[in-house]
Amino acid sequence: MNRSARRRLTAAVLTVVAVTVGATACGSGKSGSSTKAADDATYTIWDPYPQFAKGSAWAKLLEGCGTEAGVKVKRTAFDTSDLTSKTLLAAQQGNSPDVLIVDNPVVSTLAEAGVLTTTGDNKLDTSGVDPNLLGAGQSGGKTYGTPIGANTLALYYNNKVLKEAGVDISSVRDWTSLTAALAKVKEAGKKGITFSAIGTEEGSFQFLPWLWGSGAKLTELDSAQGVSALALWKDWLGKGYAPNSVLNNTQTTSWQEFASGDYAFAENGTWQLAGADKAGLDYGVIPVPAAAGGNAAAPTGGEFVTIPVQDDTGRYTTAQKLVSCLTSTQNLYDTDTTLSYVAPTGEVQDKQVAANAKLKPWVDAVKAAKGRTSDDLGTKYPKISEQMWKAVQSALSGAKSPKDALTSAQSAVK
Repeated sequence: MNRSARRRLTAAVLTVVAVTVGATACGSGKSGSSTKAADDATYTIWDPYPQFAKGSAWAKLLEGCGTEAGVKVKRTAFDTSDLTSKTLLAAQQGNSPDVLIVDNPVVSTLAEAGVLTTTGDNKLDTSGVDPNLLGAGQSGGKTYGTPIGANTLALYYNNKVLKEAGVDISSVRDWTSLTAALAKVKEAGKKGITFSAIGTEEGSFQFLPWLWGSGAKLTELDSAQGVSALALWKDWLGKGYAPNSVLNNTQTTSWQEFASGDYAFAENGTWQLAGADKAGLDYGVIPVPAAAGGNAAAPTGGEFVTIPVQDDTGRYTTAQKLVSCLTSTQNLYDTDTTLSYVAPTGEVQDKQVAANAKLKPWVDAVKAAKGRTSDDLGTKYPKISEQMWKAVQSALSGAKSPKDALTSAQSAVK
């Protein structure tokens, strides 16, 4: 690693450690050891899935890919909040894992710090991956891994509530028709839509489909389009179509409101599918509509499988075999089914829909989705996101108008 890259790495370590020190104290448990094995026949894999213990299908898949590559796999599972700081520290110490599975917005941070190899370096084939999903792992025209799967946001709707309000879901095609549906729901004495506008990344994550659906860009928060998106949410609260609780709602508490059966719509993710079935709701799902119709781009969640930089570059060949095994068609299908993710390739997406027709609107939403760090934003995204969620909070609470809130946010970003 050259001197410039090492300086970037040191700065990244200090930043991430400062940000995550509070979170690591209450993080979930870990399994395994973070020390890389010295044995050349042992390859280390770090992942953010501590919920999958030794003996789980995931752990067995990793072991199986090791066997296929002719090596032993040593797996370490970290809580997501720990993984980035641990990775940066390990890179600084020259002790990076051979394979790293990490939340997609973090890829650009690790790439900028010089921690990750490019697909040009490691010869990983990403030709079958949907370009919009691959974008979350790209920076400066280079690709730093491949997605293991994606989740995103869409609108759940309650058929019973809509029927009682006389709303045909097929009529909801854009912001105007969605707002008209909410008005009819309220007139019928029911509740309209719930979402999360909390002052954290969750709030930004939920606002992004509306920002992008307006035609706005993250680099121009205060554009007329961006203001129209925030004005839409503000108008919904003002007319009682959405509850004031959205200001403090996480995606979990927002979902609990919808699961009560009182709301017509909820913006939430693929990870709530099992909960929707368990709640016994007569529900459906549509992609978040764009302002003028069509599907809005929603942000992608999910992880990337990457290959960190090693002093011994000869290890890349086997690491590439491990990643190729983990992201093969059958293994992607099995893993993404377990994680409630939509696969990153059309071939596996088709297989998922064939097995579960309820995934069709989610596949459509993922195809329209984009990474938060796409458009070459990289490490600029966290600062933009923070100012965006602050603007949303300011406008919805009535402290500022949507225009003034976003003007202040844009000034702070600059």
